[in-house]
Amino acid sequence: MATVVSTLFISLDGVVEIDPAWHFPYFDDNMGAAVAEDYAGANALLIGRVTYDSFAGAWPGREDAGGPDATFAVQLGDVRKIVASRQDLDLGWRNAELLQGELPEAVAALRSDPSIQKILIPGSISIVRQLLEVELLDELRLLVHPVAARHGERLFTEADSPLPLRLLRSESFPTGVLRLIYGIGEPLAATTYEDVVDDLPGAGDS
Repeated sequence: MATVVSTLFISLDGVVEIDPAWHFPYFDDNMGAAVAEDYAGANALLIGRVTYDSFAGAWPGREDAGGPDATFAVQLGDVRKIVASRQDLDLGWRNAELLQGELPEAVAALRSDPSIQKILIPGSISIVRQLLEVELLDELRLLVHPVAARHGERLFTEADSPLPLRLLRSESFPTGVLRLIYGIGEPLAATTYEDVVDDLPGAGDS
């Protein structure tokens, strides 16, 4: 069974619509190593239309330019890229294909494909939200920047119930960035103030 992993840059107030003004000041070799780990072993990228357009508009040119980012550009070009879109797109980047069928069913089928060990979702916020709701996302990897963006699209939107997550791993970088890796958590137990009152500071002193 393939592992489905999301990787996102995120501000302290939950914004995942990246603004270079608050993202790049925190990008260092530690974050680069974290990104490399996220991509390592990925047999396929699952991306939305907006992310595909962004990637395809930048990385092939960077590969051709042969600069310091060319190695990563080649990696992106070589990996299988599955694009989720309701439009019949003419995908010009090599190894890119359209996702067939509805997202949950298609991802479930990809997870069961024995030729795939890891599916990585870079960005593609809508896809991440949908897969979290149906518990088809194994790891939500967040690089939390110590900054309040104060505008931009946030990862989580309003819903009728909370979404519990389980912390799998964490680390901190010298820049103040936190790398937090979550899995889907268990449903929250019904708990009231009376259930926790004994844990309040000084409760055991009376």
